[in-house]
Amino acid sequence: MSRFGLARRSCALAGTALLSAMSLLTGAGQASAASGTYALLTFPDQDHSAVYSFIDSATSSVDVTMYELRDTSAVNALVEREKAGVKVRVILDAKHTSVNGSAYKALKAAGVGVTYSSSAYVYTHQKTITVDGAKSLILTGNLDSTYYSSSRDYGVFDDDSADVAAIERVFAADYAKTSVTPADGDHLVWSPTDSESRLLDLINGAQQSLDVQELEFGDTDLVNAIVAAEQRGVTVRVVGMDPSSYGGNFDQVTSAGGSVVTYSSTTGLYIHAKAIVADYGTATAKVFAGSENFSDNSLNNNRELGLIIDDQAVLSSVESTFANDFANGTAY
Repeated sequence: MSRFGLARRSCALAGTALLSAMSLLTGAGQASAASGTYALLTFPDQDHSAVYSFIDSATSSVDVTMYELRDTSAVNALVEREKAGVKVRVILDAKHTSVNGSAYKALKAAGVGVTYSSSAYVYTHQKTITVDGAKSLILTGNLDSTYYSSSRDYGVFDDDSADVAAIERVFAADYAKTSVTPADGDHLVWSPTDSESRLLDLINGAQQSLDVQELEFGDTDLVNAIVAAEQRGVTVRVVGMDPSSYGGNFDQVTSAGGSVVTYSSTTGLYIHAKAIVADYGTATAKVFAGSENFSDNSLNNNRELGLIIDDQAVLSSVESTFANDFANGTAY
């Protein structure tokens, strides 16, 4: 879920791309991947300037749900939109006031509609920005600049109208702290509603390959599904963190014939991403990216959001990044 219990160190990685939100949404720019209604951000290869530009592009509204907000540039961008007459609303996780407190105070002082999350969820671990009720950015990582230089994370811009409408409906309920049953739109994966079943469907549907990149790797049902996939002939590769916590689960994967590499606090890159690529290179290939970890709490007790799409450019970019991370990890 977060980096608690693990030491962190920052590293400077080459290849930082400076892209505007407009270039991402139109598919322009060397480091973006876009097709139709989707566009990918890959961190830390890119910096967060496109996120700030996305906020800056708002003309009527910005709705943010964020587990951790500790980024002065992002907070300032939200404050500037409020000053410009844009309706800005922010939900921050209530159990992380030590991280979120400064942003909460700054936003509150500027007149932004900011609230701490509902106690209905163990954590509000979702990381989403929606602008003008028309486009959403679904992130695997937080807006916490403390970790930007070393965290492997992804963000997907999505302007599918059904997806955005569903995100906004849930935001309104969570902001008001009222109950809601999320709709999946065309591509969404929600916790605690259906994320486990949706991810199980993705894993169980794989016929040729599964590439999995997850910070937490402890959910029994998902790990068992990966093992079952291996047993029916699917090639499985996993990029993970902290073998001292998930060694038993990694053992299951490798014993069934899969390959696992891990990263640690001493290697620079921190695998914070939550992503799955299934059957890459086939007509049925799909990619998942979101806030959901492979843990019971993340799937069944938290507020989380991800999406599953078949966009070829996003698929290719996530797969390329995964392959590089897999090649540079430590074999388990």
